[in-house]
Parts: sequence; structure tokens; C-alpha cells
Amino acid sequence: MTADDMLGRLDDDDFPAYTMGRAADMLGTTQHFLRAIGEARLITPLRSTGGHRRYSRYQLRIAARARELVDQGTPIDAACRIVILEDQIEEARRINTEHRRAAGSANPPAAA
Repeated sequence: MTADDMLGRLDDDDFPAYTMGRAADMLGTTQHFLRAIGEARLITPLRSTGGHRRYSRYQLRIAARARELVDQGTPIDAACRIVILEDQIEEARRINTEHRRAAGSANPPAAA
């Protein structure tokens, strides 16, 4: 991938642009925390060709929510499960909204 290709992908929420160290700094946490939420299967960072973990902005948002819960006293495994469920609910809501829009456009209101 060329530098121009990489610059074009920086706006992509799923592009793994951040190293583990940078991600930990951005979240104000430790690399150990990022490893722990990876082990809990909350996020699965991509690996560089050298085997180093790389995180996307989407993954950083998920990790930040888990950190917020852990900072409030929630055990890390429970925090990860909560975040997964919150993400599933949000996705279900998005799909439901899409279905409602599609149903509404398929059945326009009758003219009076």
C-alpha cells in the first residue's frame, strides 16, 4: 500500500492506523489493558506484517467504552460483555430503522 493509499484510508473507521502504544496513549490506558480486552474477545486488532497489533478508530471507541466501565468498577470480562451487547443493540436498531424506511417507501400513503 502506498502512502497516498494510506492517507486516503485515514478517514475509514475500520482502517488499522494506530499501533498498540499509540492506542494506549490515546485512551489513557496501558498496553496490558488492550491485551486484556483482546483476550476477552472484545476487539481483535489486525496485525502488521511484523506481527504488531494495529487498531482502528472503531476499535478505539469500543475500547474507550470498556475502559469507562472498568474505571467505574465493572470487572473487565463483564465490561467487555456489556460493550458487546450495547453494540449488538445499536446494530439491531440501525437495521430496524432501515427496514422501516424500506417498508415506508414500498407502501406510500394513499392520496385522499
